Amino acid sequence: MGRRQEATSLAKRRPPESDRERSDAAEEKKRSSMGPITARRSGSTWLLFFGLMIYSSWAVYNYQYQNLPQPLTAEQAGKRGFSEVEAMKHVKALTEFGPHPVGSNALELAVQYVLAVAEKIKETAHWEVDVELDYFHVKSGANRLVSGLFTGKTLVYSDLNHVVLRIMPKYASEAEDNAILVSSHIDTVFSTGGAGDCSSCVAVMLELARGVSQWAHGFKNAVIFLFNTGEEEGLNGAHSFITQHPWSKTIRTAIDLEAMGVGGKAGIFQAGPDPWAIENFASAAKYPSGQVISQDLFSSGVIKSATDFQIYKEVAGLSGLDFAYTDSSAVYHTKNDKIELLKSGSLQHLGENMLAFLLQTASSSHLPQAKKLKGKENRGPDDAVFFDILGTYMVVYKQQFASMLHNSAILQSTLIWATSLFMGGYPAIISLGLSCLSAVLMWLCSIGLSVLVAFFLPQISSSAVPYVANPWLVIGLFAAPALLGAIIGQHLGFLILQRYLSKVYSRRKQLSFSIQANLVKLEAERWLFKAGFLQWFILLIAGNYYKVGSSYLALVWLAPPAFAYGLLEATLTPARLPKPLKLATLSIGLVLPILVSAGNVIRLADTIVAIVVRYDRNPGGTPEWMGNMLISIFIAATVCLTLVYILAYVHLSGAKRAFVIATILLFGLSLISVLSGIVPPFTEDSARAVNVVQVVDTTGSYGQNHDPSSYISVFSVTPGKLTKEIEHIDEGLICGTDKAVDFVTFTVKYGCWTSDGTNDAWEESEVPSLHVDHDTKGDERITQVSVDTKFSVRWALAINTEEIEDFILKGNSEELISMGNKTSVDGWHIIQFSGGQGAPRKFELTLHWVKKPIQSDRNIVTESSNERPLLKLRTDVDRMTPKVKRILGKLPAWCSLFGKSTSPLTLSFLNSLPVHF
Repeated sequence: MGRRQEATSLAKRRPPESDRERSDAAEEKKRSSMGPITARRSGSTWLLFFGLMIYSSWAVYNYQYQNLPQPLTAEQAGKRGFSEVEAMKHVKALTEFGPHPVGSNALELAVQYVLAVAEKIKETAHWEVDVELDYFHVKSGANRLVSGLFTGKTLVYSDLNHVVLRIMPKYASEAEDNAILVSSHIDTVFSTGGAGDCSSCVAVMLELARGVSQWAHGFKNAVIFLFNTGEEEGLNGAHSFITQHPWSKTIRTAIDLEAMGVGGKAGIFQAGPDPWAIENFASAAKYPSGQVISQDLFSSGVIKSATDFQIYKEVAGLSGLDFAYTDSSAVYHTKNDKIELLKSGSLQHLGENMLAFLLQTASSSHLPQAKKLKGKENRGPDDAVFFDILGTYMVVYKQQFASMLHNSAILQSTLIWATSLFMGGYPAIISLGLSCLSAVLMWLCSIGLSVLVAFFLPQISSSAVPYVANPWLVIGLFAAPALLGAIIGQHLGFLILQRYLSKVYSRRKQLSFSIQANLVKLEAERWLFKAGFLQWFILLIAGNYYKVGSSYLALVWLAPPAFAYGLLEATLTPARLPKPLKLATLSIGLVLPILVSAGNVIRLADTIVAIVVRYDRNPGGTPEWMGNMLISIFIAATVCLTLVYILAYVHLSGAKRAFVIATILLFGLSLISVLSGIVPPFTEDSARAVNVVQVVDTTGSYGQNHDPSSYISVFSVTPGKLTKEIEHIDEGLICGTDKAVDFVTFTVKYGCWTSDGTNDAWEESEVPSLHVDHDTKGDERITQVSVDTKFSVRWALAINTEEIEDFILKGNSEELISMGNKTSVDGWHIIQFSGGQGAPRKFELTLHWVKKPIQSDRNIVTESSNERPLLKLRTDVDRMTPKVKRILGKLPAWCSLFGKSTSPLTLSFLNSLPVHF
């Protein structure tokens, strides 16, 4: 038989070709005519694109958060403008008073300064403007909030003074009943002069009030400026104004100015619940700045803080805006909150934004009505989603529109995925599952490596948090391992996916082996890229379900890359063979996500690093590596979410090996910098937060003639041991966990102490007393206890709620806390008291016991001597004993006193009342 006949015979015996095989053959023929198929891409091109992405992200951050307006002088601003130069004069004057906490003479001087400036504003106001000034003295009051940091507490205050300024047109009678409140606080914590927190806010308000006083003749509403005291002791200033001042009934919206650092751009981190204020701000502000993601984090409790805005929402039922400075957040509540760190342009930025906002809203004929908020609300359809783009334009829309937009994107994505899988059949479903596996491996390896470093860093470094003074170190210490882990994890998934696709392509007999190998790599790359869509798709579904405002980020990272892929890459024809992904797909797809979110991610990372300085609320109560762990997980999650698309390209790139080596070198150099001490963990400006307290302890001595024990306690809310600091002080301090100190509002589980030279720094007359006056036993046991805080007007009392069902507190025969509505945390209800120098020192506490079965005397005798006391009392005195002063003088430059509402002052007395007194 001839060759032609043999070929004809074989052709007759061969089964007919399928459509896919014919298409594959045609595709192969077409590609063969165009040249060989390759699954390689230029490594230098990939590295260039990666570098461009990082540079673009940094450029977005700098433009969005570091680009501040030029400060204006009084002449440049004019009578009706805002001048930072004038506002800075107020900051300088207030900080020169030094620390001015509640009860101090310095605070009275600061209040008098604000009052004098307000008087001048009143004198120079426009002749058609009515300016009313009230020096408001606060009666005693009690503030019991139902959420946040103050759950389980009652905050009691007395003898506070506020400056209240009301500006309105003389000839618009309705303005008196409709007011916009602008509020901030004059007082500071005991450890700082408070240039940022919040002299900068007070200065902005004074300059705003001056400018508004020249505009208000055209207003339809009044503007009230509240300069309060008592914020640092538990939001008492705002509470006292809202509950006691007659003008508070006229307020329709509230604006709070705060600082969690020193200067920078003051952004909105809380808004609503009515969207009126944020909508007006977005349309009026010259340099709008604000992110709903900050609101989500703040309301979730991740950021442990509170502002007066909580009072205005929870107590007064008001809507509004909460602004905060957040630059240099590591200096918060320390001596380094100073005017030298206040960036030029910071006050101008907030002042111009606020002036434009007030001019627009005070002229509006519509103001929102106050509505009582019952407890913690879920997001409603009218709540606002807001974010700024490059600090130039602010996007605002309601949650109702957000849900509609997200549902539409979810539905369309689901249809596209379902159609794609239906067309691709069983192999597509398996490939999707394996691409999801690659994403899971990427997350596990990325978080795993980063967390491993976070865990071992305190073991090998002289500081548990060696990156505080130089936050860029987290790039090498945590981002490099996270990136390396992401590449390793995704590459493992790539290999598994490649093995499966090799089996699928081996069935296509029309394709040569070399072409099959290349096509398998190309299709695996495509599936890894599409896995990025899937993880953002899942986040969008979860965020939409829980009505999380920052879910817009998931939409931004899902839609543009998916659109770019659909425009340049996708096909629903299963017969087409895959092609190499185009860099144009990345370029088009990542522009909007980087523009919208890059600055926020960098800003948030910087803020989280700064918060680590004050992370350990009960010193020694959390593992040293826990703060590192949180940062490492955040960075690893950011790497996996934002770099997932570009990492899909690296597996076919010659840059992979070089990039792996580069990440290892970056980590190694960062670690060497830390271990060698080349880069110090703390500096004078970014210091470690410490407390030095002279403690006089009479705990457990009720009814006995035990001499009080006296000692110095040194501890830090910054994670890590105090070894280097104590060596530097050299005052015989012993450190460890052997001497836990219960300061009522928190417990020091690791600290340092010494008793040498501490017994002659206080008087017996200063020791507070708890005395049982009456104890009535019967169907209901009631105990009357007198509390004498002696010279202290700042104290904390914990009541054992396992024994006490309710109580009443009176001061100077005035009822301060009534029966009912008490909550507790860990079995304690805590009273925190703060007041001016005229505040009461003697109190009557009536305790109503929990009804329990009657115990025999024998059972009472055999009770453990270590049982929880009935009452725990700490009183504070803002006075330095000789030993404390000597230790503070020897503190290394990288340490700074830290203060907050729960912190003791430099002299504290401890007392208690046992259950069986």
